[in-house]
Amino acid sequence: MPDTLARRLGLLSILLGVVSLALLAVAAWGFRTGSWPWPQTYDIAGWGAWTAGAGVVLALAGLAIWLRRRQGGAGTVLLGLVLSLPVAALGVAFEIAARTTPPINDISTDTEDPPVFWFTVTPSDYPAQNAEPQRAAYANVRPLELPVSADEAFTAALDLVEERGWEMLSADPAESQIEAIATSRLFGFEDEVAIRVTGTDTGARIDMRSRSRLGQIDRGTNARRIETYLADLETRTLN
Repeated sequence: MPDTLARRLGLLSILLGVVSLALLAVAAWGFRTGSWPWPQTYDIAGWGAWTAGAGVVLALAGLAIWLRRRQGGAGTVLLGLVLSLPVAALGVAFEIAARTTPPINDISTDTEDPPVFWFTVTPSDYPAQNAEPQRAAYANVRPLELPVSADEAFTAALDLVEERGWEMLSADPAESQIEAIATSRLFGFEDEVAIRVTGTDTGARIDMRSRSRLGQIDRGTNARRIETYLADLETRTLN
């Protein structure tokens, strides 16, 4: 005899999973189209995460019932789990990142003489108070030294910016600095990026600064961007 309770829990988790995906899609669509500001975007996405969490709980409860009785409903429960997990996992990841990263959103490889944004909407200096928490949290955010000329390093850096699809604001070799906008894939949040190339006795030094336009925290996004960009730049330059 089919287990009616397990199947009902599965159907509810499917419904909640679909609703959570819809809420996430609506949140991203609304921000990208300018229908509402980012705080409302986060609120709607948060509702989606809570809805998905409820779906996961119901699916796990249904799975526990099925494992005990083995009377049907497993497929429905598993589908509910599959539909609920993505948004629930995203919400958990966001919350963990917010609690484990410092409340800053402006990161630079050089905290003493950081690159300055000149072509962004709000040109400004790197906040001096960010230096200590940044060094404590992101020890791997450091300048990149390359055994190539400054001109070669600038060209490679520019090619990598274009390859990533960032919006170019400025790329003047005479200024030895590139400025661009990096847009997040899901919500379309815009972060500002500055890449400075300086000639050295042994080649070139690349410094990079990345900051978020919105909010007070970045959940480690800017540090990861700098680390991955410089690692890719080193690989393509030396190979």
